[in-house]
Amino acid sequence: MVMTAPAPPGPYARPVLGLLPEFRRDPTGFLQRMATQYGELVHIRLGPQNIYLLNHPDFIKDLLVTHNDRFVKSRILQRAKSLLGEGLLTSEGEFHLRQRRLSQPAFHRDRLIGYSSVMAQFAGALRDTLVPGAIDMDREMMRLTLGIVAKTLCNADVAADSGTIARALNDAVESFGFMMLPFAEYLERVPFLPFSRKLVNARRTLDSIIYRIIAERRSSGRDEGDLLSMLLMARDEADGSTMTDLQLRDELLTLFLAGHETTATALTWTWYLLSQHPEIEARMHAEIDAVPGGRLPGFDDYPNLGYTEMVLAESMRLFPPAWSVGRRSIAEHQVGGYTIAPGAIFVASQWVTHRNPKYWPDPERFDPERFRPEAREGRHKFAYFPFGGGPRVCIGERFAWLEGVLILATVARKWRFRLVPGHRVEPRPLITLRTRYGMRMVAERR
Repeated sequence: MVMTAPAPPGPYARPVLGLLPEFRRDPTGFLQRMATQYGELVHIRLGPQNIYLLNHPDFIKDLLVTHNDRFVKSRILQRAKSLLGEGLLTSEGEFHLRQRRLSQPAFHRDRLIGYSSVMAQFAGALRDTLVPGAIDMDREMMRLTLGIVAKTLCNADVAADSGTIARALNDAVESFGFMMLPFAEYLERVPFLPFSRKLVNARRTLDSIIYRIIAERRSSGRDEGDLLSMLLMARDEADGSTMTDLQLRDELLTLFLAGHETTATALTWTWYLLSQHPEIEARMHAEIDAVPGGRLPGFDDYPNLGYTEMVLAESMRLFPPAWSVGRRSIAEHQVGGYTIAPGAIFVASQWVTHRNPKYWPDPERFDPERFRPEAREGRHKFAYFPFGGGPRVCIGERFAWLEGVLILATVARKWRFRLVPGHRVEPRPLITLRTRYGMRMVAERR
């Protein structure tokens, strides 16, 4: 790749592999060290690829908003097409814009009002069936959010299949780490390799369930008012064509994965942080307890759960479910006084930027007060971007905020959670920021 001199600052990289082994051992820690040592624009070589780490909100805004037309998705999401096809997360150009236009009405305010009752009902069922003792919090949150996304977006009851779906989605997410290896597109075709076998089996399992949901809806002909009904009825303005089963499958699978994995991950980390900060937990409890009549919270209660939302926001600052955003340049790009030729990978890491002490004093401290309205107003918008930004900002952002807050408000009305003594807590950055050893917690009645 041709690059104008001088190059941005960055570490020495060995021939061939560069700094890839160091990155793979500890991705978030590695990026954090690079930003701390080299500043707001860092040149890193990982294998044959030139990476540019952006750690200034202005640079991140240029990447995601101002000059987004100079970039396409980076390699990890290109590789994710082997599972997700041409869904919203992976598609590009006019096709992506078309699919987003067709999907957007499912996330409008009137739809969210209806979804809120489903969110509270599912959370209430979990709250009422919990018993005191040890639980796998990450597993409980994954099961809960999977049920919610299936019911709200395609009116499907997946309770009978929830275990199968959860295992398949887990295997798919686990495979993303291997999919980033050099020559992964060829390794994936070797059937006896464990990661390729897991990915193939996961894809086959998920396809069978999703195609069954599509077939049942086509057969019934009912308009359920959900995303699946909207996509089935949608017609292309140019030629009047409707979506194929394959296109429907790609969108539903993308939303199944993105719509439950990220929220479940955010909630798991939130319960952990609350367990470590009982004074913050007590303040959240006081707000939740003010919901009238002890009933399930709903859409109209959301504006009165401001501190609970601040808790969730601060949790996603410290442990952002989407911990990095990558783009590959398709045109020359100017950043920080440097001109970089096409073909480079630009990375904006939520993990790194959310810990930049220039914007977040005492950045490792858990402090929901950072998200008071006046504090938000005084901070650069792209110092905090848990859902990305620009035209490819997460389509379900409002859905996720509503879901996260209502789940916290519902479950915490009756329960508090404490970390199992001696349980090791460590992030595991895959496509989302999972927990490396799960999250074993003890449920205690309030």
